[in-house]
Parts: sequence; structure tokens; C-alpha cells
Amino acid sequence: MQDYDEHILLCGDALEHLKAIDDESVDLIIADPPYNLGKNYGNNIDQKERTDYHNFTRQWLEQAKRVLKPDGSLFCFMGVKYIARLYVMLEEELDMLPQGWITWHYTQGMGRKRGFSPRHEDILWFSKGENATFNLDDVRIPQKYYRKRNNMSGANPGDVWQFSHVHYCAAERQPHPTQKPEALIERIIAAASNPGELILDPFVGSGTTTRVAKVLGRRSIGIDINPDYVEMSRARLEQPFDGFDSIDPRKDRAPKDQPRKETEKAVKVTS
Repeated sequence: MQDYDEHILLCGDALEHLKAIDDESVDLIIADPPYNLGKNYGNNIDQKERTDYHNFTRQWLEQAKRVLKPDGSLFCFMGVKYIARLYVMLEEELDMLPQGWITWHYTQGMGRKRGFSPRHEDILWFSKGENATFNLDDVRIPQKYYRKRNNMSGANPGDVWQFSHVHYCAAERQPHPTQKPEALIERIIAAASNPGELILDPFVGSGTTTRVAKVLGRRSIGIDINPDYVEMSRARLEQPFDGFDSIDPRKDRAPKDQPRKETEKAVKVTS
């Protein structure tokens, strides 16, 4: 596959479409694969025998590594049941380099009477080589306090991210069971790629990755086995942009303890 258009949407098996993509042609992969929890995705249910699921995961990850450029990265969402196995597979079996284990904390979730209610998902960040793209200045958040030693252009957002779910009552909600917030995907794309580069989502679902890629001036390829989701993604690409459907709540804060001119003068006189 060569001469990529700005945004390509492909319907079919992710593994087969991945095999058709050129070696080392993709700058960033964002993957939200089935978690093998029996969820209904319209024309398929993600319920495999454990061994079959591990084999499926290894096969698509092998292709993902092949198509990544030497400085490219993979960000992969995963639930608690398989997250540890996924980490070992990426590091020890595929020889990729761990760059971060990100916790996405969402503010609401299903309640439980026994045990603690789940309030997070995990995102593993692995790179193909040692020189992975990381644009910290593009994802800084306002400092909480004013301090001379702080970088007042903003702080590193850290590896615990708080973004609300796209609630089922929200106007932006699509008929997809695992829709991810746009601002969460924005942070990944802004940090780990540059304008004009190629983003791949092998399980594109509701189309959040391709939409955000378009807004941020990247190219994209999205793959999904469900034709309804491919059409959903295509429709989202055509929608006008008037803001992302979620934000990091720290984005709007102003640093506290801003120095006053009087205080600064007093310091100068004393010194």
C-alpha cells in the first residue's frame, strides 16, 4: 500500500489489512483492540479461548511492529485481565521498548457492592526504537503554583490522565460500546507524532482516532471489521470541528501564588 491519501478507512479483518501496509511506513499506532470480555461489537463478539486470544494479539502486534517507522510508537489500550500479559509480550517477545504505562482515570463507572468499583483503564506506550517522538511542549498543562524553578509554560501531564467518559446522554456519543474521549486521543497524537505524519488505528471503532488526526493535521488509516463502524468513522471525518468532546480538567487552571509587583520590589530592596 503506497501513496496514502490523507484519511483511509478500510473494512475487514485487521490482521489482513495490516499485512498489506508497507514496512516502516507508519509513524504512530493507536490501538484499542477487543479486551476478550464478551462484548458485542455488532457483527462480532470478542470472546475467544485464552490461547486463541493470545495468538491473535501476537499476530497483529507483529504486523504493527513491522509497519512502524524506526522512531515510531504504539499506544495500546487494554483492560486489567490481559494488561500484564500484553506488557510481557511487547517487551520480551517482540523486543519493543517500554516508554510508559499510562492510567486513564475516568470519573464515573459501574458500581459494585463487593470489591472496589473500576475507575480506570490502562494504556501501554512502547516504541520500536530508542528515539521515539515525544513533543512535551505540545501537551503541557498549566502549573498549579507559581515557582521560579517551575517551567511556567506548563507542566508534564504525568502518567495518570483524567478524562471523562463520553457519556451515553452526550450529543457526541456514537452507537459504539467503547468510544474513547477525543481529548485523550489528542494528547497521544500531539505528543507522539508531528503534523503530516501517518497515524494507524487497526481497530478504529467509532472513528475517534481518525477524527482527531484530521483536526491535528495528520494523515490516518483506520481499520474495522464492522462496516457500520467504518461508515460511522467516515461520517465523523466530515463533521465540522467545534471543540473536543472532553478535556483534562487541569487545562483551564491558572497558577496560584502569582508574585505581586510589591513583593518583587521588596525582595530587590532587601537583597
